[in-house]
Amino acid sequence: MKSTTAAMLGLLTLPAASFGGDDAWNAKAAAVYLDHRAEWWTTWPSAARDHDTFCVSCHTALPYALGRPALRAALGEQNPSDTERKLIDNVAKRVRIWSEALPFYSDEKNGPPKTAEARGTESVLNALILSTYDARAGKFGDDARTAFDNMWALQLASGDGKGAFTWLNFHNEPWEADDSQFWGATLAAVAVGNAPAQYRSQAKANIASLAGYLQTNASRQSLLNRAVLLWAAAAVPDILKSGEKSAIIAELFAKQQADGGWSTSSLVISGWKRRDSTPLDAASDGYASGLVAFALERAGVPASDPRLKAALAWLAKNQDREGGQWRAVSLNKQRDPASDAGRFMSDAATAYSVLALTGEK
Repeated sequence: MKSTTAAMLGLLTLPAASFGGDDAWNAKAAAVYLDHRAEWWTTWPSAARDHDTFCVSCHTALPYALGRPALRAALGEQNPSDTERKLIDNVAKRVRIWSEALPFYSDEKNGPPKTAEARGTESVLNALILSTYDARAGKFGDDARTAFDNMWALQLASGDGKGAFTWLNFHNEPWEADDSQFWGATLAAVAVGNAPAQYRSQAKANIASLAGYLQTNASRQSLLNRAVLLWAAAAVPDILKSGEKSAIIAELFAKQQADGGWSTSSLVISGWKRRDSTPLDAASDGYASGLVAFALERAGVPASDPRLKAALAWLAKNQDREGGQWRAVSLNKQRDPASDAGRFMSDAATAYSVLALTGEK
């Protein structure tokens, strides 16, 4: 049943019974939260970059681009929201002026090797965002193709990272840390999966090098990174053998908590500690639970699996119905949950929870 506030606002609640739970989750409230947070990001002075563009963040902008379209069917929307359009236009603009646009971070302002890190990271995010929207529209446009060209031009040809891309490292888990290059490579593989078969054939050598990097480095990764690898392997099947995929799935279910969710802190690299020495949150949270449930769906775990049902029931039960978001907290330091920075993890949590609950492919 809708809450009084939800009914007054005309918010759409979706029955979670079809997702394995007894409660309902509020699709409209999730959309309002995601739109508000993404719009705030696009206008935040600290996100502003050259040529009247803004940085595409791993915590807010990227998850928004992946998760917000998943709500379109439930809300009866035919086209991207205004904020989605703003994000797409921003990414396309930076792709078109790639040789002129300044990197998100630079050696001059942030110290080496931030220019290379920023370029490599942005190239992957651009390709993923544009190819995701193009795939939904049943096309492969010039901007997406150029974004892939930019990405492949920065693919590492030698060294330990051969096949991957130089990635931002501010020693912040889970997206800008020592192990985040692998996460970035999985996103590149997801982007590849959005491209048509003819293009994938043309980029065969690049894709093979990317797959080789993921195969070589998978066993050393955190379970959180390997969860995203499941998603990547659904896009590029040759990345994981059947036994390897089954092993990751088994490890993820072994970490599932009694309430049906997962805790992000239990999935990151062993021994990770916050910089302010505050304890990591051990409770189930929206980021790990949403991301893992989505990855398991993409890996082919059937909806009838009671463990996946429990995960989706946890997600349905633990949305803030009126605020729209799923809670997750920083792995790096304690933050005020009411602050904009304190919501970064919840931004990602909300997008991935939506992807899991809508059964997005």
